[in-house]
Amino acid sequence: MATSDVIGLGGTDRRVAENRTALRRWLQVVLFTLFCLVLVGGATRLTDSGLSITEWKPIHGVIPPLSVKEWEEELELYRQIPQYQQINRGMSLDEFKTIFWWEWAHRLLARAIGLVFALPLAYFWLTGRVEKRLRWPLVGLLALGGFQGFVGWWMVSSGLTQRVDVSQYRLATHLTIACLIFAASTFIMRGLTPQKVDVPPTPKSHLAAAGLAFLVLFQIYLGALVAGLDAGFSYNTWPLMDGALVPGDLFTHTPAWINLFENPKTVQFVHRCGAYLLLTLTFIHMIVSVNKAPGSTHAKGAMVLFGLVCAQATIGIITLLTHVPIEAGLLHQAGGLIVLAYAISHWRGFYGEFPRDEAVPRRL
Repeated sequence: MATSDVIGLGGTDRRVAENRTALRRWLQVVLFTLFCLVLVGGATRLTDSGLSITEWKPIHGVIPPLSVKEWEEELELYRQIPQYQQINRGMSLDEFKTIFWWEWAHRLLARAIGLVFALPLAYFWLTGRVEKRLRWPLVGLLALGGFQGFVGWWMVSSGLTQRVDVSQYRLATHLTIACLIFAASTFIMRGLTPQKVDVPPTPKSHLAAAGLAFLVLFQIYLGALVAGLDAGFSYNTWPLMDGALVPGDLFTHTPAWINLFENPKTVQFVHRCGAYLLLTLTFIHMIVSVNKAPGSTHAKGAMVLFGLVCAQATIGIITLLTHVPIEAGLLHQAGGLIVLAYAISHWRGFYGEFPRDEAVPRRL
């Protein structure tokens, strides 16, 4: 290869930095779109709108009903499912339009995120802006996003024949995969960000940060089970639950383990316990980090993470005490995503920026 075909060291560094800036900004747009998608999905759940569109039309479904006749056809399809027959019988066309638009907006955003991710990725790849170590992770995220579309329909289909709502198992799976995509995008974006790497407070601090990030994700999963069972609409007191710190009748179903997934009382109690555990561990992580490495980026990050968890716990308590109004419910869901993003960023901060590929040929 001729010397003129290779960028010099300084030019390579500059070009890589520019490419990484472009990739980082693209991933920020992806994260914002994902954030909006999850919130609209939460609103769809809180308004019981998720079953209003009873067919899966990945392409044609982007076009909503455009005439009264088409609206009547959609309503007639909705009339065939148990949710209408048992809960919403007699719903007017205008009332149906309200729940339809929530679900349609959720599906439209889901389609949009596919384009927001796939088209720029193809452009960056074809123009040589994606480093080798990032290619398969990004393709994997794209594939996971496509799989998520199938999971979304799998979730909706659980409420079309015998149930009046979707399965809490499938709802939790759907939300967890969305959060995995969100977390992985955050992880990659953080690795593309120039950052100062301080000495870790302890040799195990990076493992503690990783554990906290996974615990946040698990807590979101538990919250999805609560939402799937409408468990937040009962036992709306705090700190006591049903008059006690540890309420009775937590294991009334047989076998006992099924209470963790199908008993609303048990599911809400476990979600509360998960919040207490997360709050305690983030506090310990903060104290250790501040004591062992005062003033470091890791200590500051641990302090911010603890503050965010405290704020999220406060929002959760308010949401519970006010019987889950849609505004509080969405704020709580948004808070969960913010805590997850920061927990992932805090964890990724222990490893510094991604190592750079070697010098690459100049593209003409």
